Amino acid sequence: MTTRFDVLTIGNAIVDVIAPIDDTFLVDEGLRKSIMHLVDADRSADLYAKMPTDKSIIPGGSSANTAAGVSALGGRAAFVGKVAEDELGLIFRDDFDTKGIGYDTGYLYDGPATARSMILVTPDGERTMNTYLGACQHLTENDIVEETIGASAITYMEGYLWDPPQAKKAFIKAAHYAHKNERAAAITLSDPFCVNRFRNEFLDLIKSKTMDYVFANIEEVKALYDTDDLNVAVRQLAEDAEIAAVTMGARGAMAIKNGEIVSVPAFPVSDVVDVTGAGDLFASGFLLATARGQSMEEALKLGCLAASEVISHYGARPVADLKELARGEGIAV
Repeated sequence: MTTRFDVLTIGNAIVDVIAPIDDTFLVDEGLRKSIMHLVDADRSADLYAKMPTDKSIIPGGSSANTAAGVSALGGRAAFVGKVAEDELGLIFRDDFDTKGIGYDTGYLYDGPATARSMILVTPDGERTMNTYLGACQHLTENDIVEETIGASAITYMEGYLWDPPQAKKAFIKAAHYAHKNERAAAITLSDPFCVNRFRNEFLDLIKSKTMDYVFANIEEVKALYDTDDLNVAVRQLAEDAEIAAVTMGARGAMAIKNGEIVSVPAFPVSDVVDVTGAGDLFASGFLLATARGQSMEEALKLGCLAASEVISHYGARPVADLKELARGEGIAV
């Protein structure tokens, strides 16, 4: 089948509402810093009302951010995820239409509202997310189209999809279609708490090669192997995964392929404003380079460059010209 897309991402379609706050806000609201909290519609509305007035409303969602990053790098991107036919759902769809990202998932009718995440950013750039999943939990197997999966070099899915039972089935169906069409399937572990909930199932996905590629940060890979020792976790991941990429914040990132480990340093960032989307944009660069047959080192560099741009401002979508940044660093795109 002809390749129409370099990367197809599947995940939660969420609109981000982002605001700067101080640490006392988190304490007052009883929120644990730097993690994602699932909230209901009432709690979401309550937090929205308490957030500062200088909010930014930006379409988001982990794998949707990755699709946006692939497009910003000049790649051909597509996305599968569910929104309702409401104001935020229209904002989400219009954004992808403007970016030229393939997005054909049908609206959810007669159900909950489009998902939204209240993202609280402290002065150190850390983000605390409070997510109402709403419509995005209603992704089903019917939304997975074999023709689209088969036309995509890599299909990338977020671990958050493992929560809703119907989305889990969609996840497995997408991997099946990818392999049926001799394409690669990839998973991002998403969050340490997500890993803790589904450790055995995630390990089975990796060891069984249902997932060809694995993306994680330090805390996620340590949670996956239930260890505090990163070296132990990485050695185990090298045995289990065909290809894996581990982000290490200011220390850069590493990739593992057939047991061989390659590392690159992070690109310097003078002012870390908001780390929202750093892992998502790293995945954009790594996936696009991999889809186009570039080396692990080149993929790591492109991923780290994309991540460095997105943490220099509020929001999980790039604002600078990523292609120009890459050219300036001598990185092929």
